[in-house]
Amino acid sequence: MNANPSPGNKAGGLTTILEKSLGAMAKAGSTNLVDVLHYAEPVTKKGFVFMDTPGYDPVAATGQVAGGANLVCFTTGRGSVFGCKPAPSIKLATNTPMYKRMQDDMDVNCGTILDGEESVQECGQRIFDLILKTASGQPTKSESFDFGGAEFAPWVLGATM
Repeated sequence: MNANPSPGNKAGGLTTILEKSLGAMAKAGSTNLVDVLHYAEPVTKKGFVFMDTPGYDPVAATGQVAGGANLVCFTTGRGSVFGCKPAPSIKLATNTPMYKRMQDDMDVNCGTILDGEESVQECGQRIFDLILKTASGQPTKSESFDFGGAEFAPWVLGATM
């Protein structure tokens, strides 16, 4: 009931849901928003689409998959081991120390940008290339370990504890 931002977000330095939302918007980039959808509503337009989901990762991704997503790119700075069956989940580690601790379950180290080892464009190209490989059948790290079967979690309306 009092978990937004989540305890992990708070431990990472976030103090309000506004700060968390600003981070989400920063990830969206600068493309135009083409549609806003209710939870699990089918995506019918091409481009940047926003779906109203809760902040709990398994429930949010379940709604996106129910809406038609057949691959999830999941950013994590704290190390969420999220598998997201039935869709592959490419985990994008936002910092190198966490990637090194969890490299058996993280698909891409995006911390290389902060480390000065590559540009945003170069890292983006690595992610894009992995998306194509995954869509062509290469398993993600979660898939190779069979993670995610218990994470398919529909949104329970109302207060939950």
